[in-house]
Amino acid sequence: MANRVIDADGHICEPPELWNDYVEKRFRDRTIRVVREADGRDWVSINGVARHNLRPAAACVPWGMDDPNKVPTWDDILPGSYEGGARATVLDEEGIERTLLYPSLYLIQGDVEDPEVAAATCYAYNEWIADMCRDGRGKLDAVGIVPLQSAAFAAKEVEHIAKLGLKGACFRPERYKGLALYDDSLKPFWERVASNGLFAAVHGSFGALMPSFASGRYDNLFFSHMICHPFEQMAAMLDIVAGGVLERHPTLRVAFLESGLGWLEYWLDRLDGHFESMHQHVPWMKRKPTELFREQCFISIESDEAHRLPRLKELGVADCVFWGADYPHYDCTYPGAVTELEENLAPLDPALADGVRWKTATRFLGL
Repeated sequence: MANRVIDADGHICEPPELWNDYVEKRFRDRTIRVVREADGRDWVSINGVARHNLRPAAACVPWGMDDPNKVPTWDDILPGSYEGGARATVLDEEGIERTLLYPSLYLIQGDVEDPEVAAATCYAYNEWIADMCRDGRGKLDAVGIVPLQSAAFAAKEVEHIAKLGLKGACFRPERYKGLALYDDSLKPFWERVASNGLFAAVHGSFGALMPSFASGRYDNLFFSHMICHPFEQMAAMLDIVAGGVLERHPTLRVAFLESGLGWLEYWLDRLDGHFESMHQHVPWMKRKPTELFREQCFISIESDEAHRLPRLKELGVADCVFWGADYPHYDCTYPGAVTELEENLAPLDPALADGVRWKTATRFLGL
């Protein structure tokens, strides 16, 4: 009998109908969309301007499925990335019970300059992804995205997300217009996430122009991609844990996604050390960071990071770890995601392996 497997960090690739049909008409030219220029090349347009540093299809055609002699266009993205029924078939073929879906292009919605356009963008995306999930034969869950360009708009959109039956509120780890995640203006946002039984999902990506560790230093994709995921997540976790968000909202669940696992042990140890030696600077903190993380936080891993689980078990946080396949992004393993996962889980204690396969994801999703 095959093992149960839940993919708690999958993706979609937004189809043209999202920006052409779902986004309110007066905002369509300033939202996030793919535009094709006269030479047949596709680019991302945002705030009404085409960005020639971001080739969308290059990120959404998995390794081995792209033609080395052809520059991929948005027409080449896989149906499983935007059709609910097609995605359910992919899950059946791979041996995955269900998946939690995150955006691709719309992960850069933090670059939308006008808060009203950002709110319309998030509203439309959330309507579209809810419709996609309805066609997924009960195998698809999704997060909604929130416009943190405005704390008030973000809190309002949480109610929309809950009404649609989506599982959580997703945002980038960078600061939207300089807004810290522990800022008092966000208290209504956090309260609505928690009171609606949702989780908060912190998910970064490359390609954004928001002020960040990467954009402030590098213009080379190798360098910026190296640091954009882990550095920003470490900072977001610092804001949420040391900023008092978890203690103010004890039922809140928070996930840090697609940033690797190697930094977690070091960062928790450093946070605990600072809590002990510099507690006078954070008097609102009453509990050790590792305790808070253990009870309220989650982190996703890729298959080849499974060997780190025994050490995390010693720290008491192994039950915070779930697996993400990352389909249909260029660096996912497809086909063969579950085969790769099982190869990496094979040396582990069966209880640890089951945690990564499905148990932690079940708790995270509230199933």
